[in-house]
Amino acid sequence: MGVNDSLLLPVADEDGAPFWEYAARGELRVQACASPACGALRFPPRPCCPHCGSFDSEWRAMSGRGRLWSYVIPHPPLLPAYAEQAPYNAVLVELAEAPHIRLAGNVVASAGAALNSVDLGRLRIGAPVRAVFCPAGADTDAGVTLVRWLLER
Repeated sequence: MGVNDSLLLPVADEDGAPFWEYAARGELRVQACASPACGALRFPPRPCCPHCGSFDSEWRAMSGRGRLWSYVIPHPPLLPAYAEQAPYNAVLVELAEAPHIRLAGNVVASAGAALNSVDLGRLRIGAPVRAVFCPAGADTDAGVTLVRWLLER
């Protein structure tokens, strides 16, 4: 059984599907308003800009860099696949280009590493991180690639 087998996987809706398609290609992109007068970045993806009301959107490339905004160490009771990897971290990362956008994930030692692959004592609020892309589940043909995070030195 692989590292990600039996973990809960995201379900892409129509608005969010491009996020997962770009992640599968190793790109971190965020939805943005395509109105020339606005251009606001937004996450989670949605059909309408919350700033100007435009329905025009595009997906802008991000650097993949950010900072730990918050984290928790989940405790039992946990689903079996998660209990096997406990203790592990669940983090919120604020993006370098858009600190108002925070992505959920995990800090890991490498793209394919287990959720518990990083010493929890190394985590601190404000720590710089960078995105890494990890095909999820035993069936990687499903096209689900998770965005996880590596601590920067």
